[in-house]
Amino acid sequence: MTISAATHTGVPDAVDILVKGCDAVTMDKGGAVLANAAIAIAGGRIVWIGPSAEAGILPKAASVIDGSSRIALPGLIDAHVHTAQQLLRGKLAELSRSRPLRNPPWKNYFVPFESLLEPEDVHLSGLVAYTNMISVGTTCFAEAGGPHPDEMARAAVDVGIRGFVALSTVDQNTGFAGRTVPGSMLMTTEQAYDRNVSLVKRWRKEDRVKAWLSLRQIIVCTPELITAMASAAKDLDVKIHTHLAEGTYEVDYALENFGKRPTEYLDDLGVLSRHLHCAHSVLLSPDEVDLYAKNRVSACHCAFGNYGIGIPRLQEMWRRGIDIGLGTDGAASAGTLDMFQVAHVARVGQQASIGHQFHTRIPMSAEELLKVATQGGARALGIEDEIGSLEVGKRADLILVDVTDADQMGAKDPLFIASTVSVGRDVRTVIVDGKLVMKDREILTVDMEEIQHRLARRRPEIMARFDALVA
Repeated sequence: MTISAATHTGVPDAVDILVKGCDAVTMDKGGAVLANAAIAIAGGRIVWIGPSAEAGILPKAASVIDGSSRIALPGLIDAHVHTAQQLLRGKLAELSRSRPLRNPPWKNYFVPFESLLEPEDVHLSGLVAYTNMISVGTTCFAEAGGPHPDEMARAAVDVGIRGFVALSTVDQNTGFAGRTVPGSMLMTTEQAYDRNVSLVKRWRKEDRVKAWLSLRQIIVCTPELITAMASAAKDLDVKIHTHLAEGTYEVDYALENFGKRPTEYLDDLGVLSRHLHCAHSVLLSPDEVDLYAKNRVSACHCAFGNYGIGIPRLQEMWRRGIDIGLGTDGAASAGTLDMFQVAHVARVGQQASIGHQFHTRIPMSAEELLKVATQGGARALGIEDEIGSLEVGKRADLILVDVTDADQMGAKDPLFIASTVSVGRDVRTVIVDGKLVMKDREILTVDMEEIQHRLARRRPEIMARFDALVA
């Protein structure tokens, strides 16, 4: 195992936290893995990485964490999540046992559910979602766009996670699939633009939690809004989070109304750029993939749902250098916020959809998919200079994964363990922005018992209203 070229032994002036005795899987460009390593953190950044035996040259750390029997990894990145749907986890499965579900779920269930939520409900949903993320090793997220995004941001600040919040943005009501968008989720074009821009500006000064613009989907957003938001994204230098190429209905809608496939339609509008982040991106023609590559559009592969839509272009997009990460799509869709499991499902999905077709045994390895969950996610979010790997100078977002469980016994290679057998519950300690947010499985930033009490009080009332709405 080697130490990366980006890691050096220059002595920092001070050390806030020293993680000592871990095996460091850096996920840097060279794929460096360092046995019995030490990682020094100061001012929210990694300031030194090297062998534990050489850590004696460092100034005395304010806090020392024993990393023995642990693997240090960069925190995982959820590049597409729906914060406000957290309390809906498991509900559609329950409904499906009593009635046929209507498609698409986002129009028939998810958006109606979001329309019921009060600001404090979204804050509660954020607390539940973000503590869940921390507990399974996710240190950064990109919110797809939901109601009351300021409350999401407030929850993210409380929990100590890094992330980008966004507003669910709909300015036209197509009545698609026999259901109209709830009135509380519908805006005029001017309102949609103003609320998005104001949200981004309100959170510009916050270092760890910021806001993006959002367009829910081309079906419910006018071309006037899409072009205006694209211009705002460039002016503000932020991304627009949207859903694209997510369903056959969307492709048919674009062909029927514009004579173009969805990505081609957006290209005609002149909005494809590095400022556009497109979740799912499944039903893409070869020409559309070319447009992603040409315009540096970023994407997110949500493995738990995407293989039910079509054959995702993950391997092709990754190999072509398109900025693509992995995402859960939220607990309501995936049932879990565990990005380790997302990577594992993606590996199986790629084998089934690509490997068999071309008689390729391993089209994407577990190690490569771990890169997509870290490096890829950072690139997709446009912050690869800040996070996504353990390197001197980057923000100190890292996790410590246990290797003593029966699942890991008999294995010694840290990269194999981290990429192939580890899951979220193996994460023991989490540091975000140089601050300890979970230690030995205990969340340190918020009162988990109080969150559980709030959830027990509020969720039944929300669910009763939801049941009445979708009955």
